[in-house]
Amino acid sequence: MARGAPAATIAMMPATAFHLITDWSFAAPREAVWRALMAPEEWPSWWRAVAAVERLVDGDASGVGAVRRMTWRTALPYTLTFDMRMTRVESMALIEGRAEGELTGLGRWSLSGDGARTNVRYEWIVDVTKPWQRFLAPVLRPVFAWNHNVVMGWGEAGLRRRLAAG
Repeated sequence: MARGAPAATIAMMPATAFHLITDWSFAAPREAVWRALMAPEEWPSWWRAVAAVERLVDGDASGVGAVRRMTWRTALPYTLTFDMRMTRVESMALIEGRAEGELTGLGRWSLSGDGARTNVRYEWIVDVTKPWQRFLAPVLRPVFAWNHNVVMGWGEAGLRRRLAAG
């Protein structure tokens, strides 16, 4: 595991499916963390794994229905692109979306904490769709989980810097 990378929990699922859970904790108010997570178009400025985010469809006032095409760099020598449709938003508490493309499934940010500290949990319940990933998933399952941990570690470090700056 990379230094500083958060540990993810893997639940038992079919060989090509993953349920990864990552927990972050910040000495920052929930409002600041919420604002950063609700602005995916800005993620490339602080999350080194996010190569690009393009808004394809606007959502309602809360963001539900918005669709963004996201391209991610990984610690391994490949990128992933998928469309993320926001399906549920509970202000200051939950952001949920459905991915379709090179990964399919559900992503869910949950926020909790008191005024000075914010705890964030990210659940990524996905199935790989690239033929080479589907073929190798049973053997490379621990490597794919390690890769996810590194990508999430980059996000945690980037958000920590962003929150400290401002």
